[in-house]
Amino acid sequence: MDTYKIILEAHSGIAYVALATLLVASVNSLIGLSAKNEFNPKDRRIALFALIATHIQFVFGLILYFVSPNGLAKIKAVGMGGMSAFDRLLAVEHPLVNLIAIVLVTIGWSTHKKAENSNTKFKKIAIFYSIGLLLLLLRIPWQTWLS
Repeated sequence: MDTYKIILEAHSGIAYVALATLLVASVNSLIGLSAKNEFNPKDRRIALFALIATHIQFVFGLILYFVSPNGLAKIKAVGMGGMSAFDRLLAVEHPLVNLIAIVLVTIGWSTHKKAENSNTKFKKIAIFYSIGLLLLLLRIPWQTWLS
């Protein structure tokens, strides 16, 4: 198996972990917010695991962008005007929107640490992680990922 295939399989496999941990962290924060719970170490760990999973996913995605025939190589080969909608999704939209999602998750983590009370901590994580999760789900190339 070549390097490209290994990285592609890792990127696809870690995606399940990243999406699941983001979903759990978002739901946990929404529950904590609505129940007016205290933000405890368990809540912190859940949010941290989601942050770590998304960052690991991003690193594999970044590597994949440079070694994949569907990433930077595709843009160089045919130019932006010569790409199909699916090629554009893989080469431009998926990486860009996912980068924005990872930045939002990171902002959620950073701002929750500065928050003084549990309500604000849960709110920061719920908002930023949920928006990040939504963006990730919107730009997954479902036709290739589920096949």
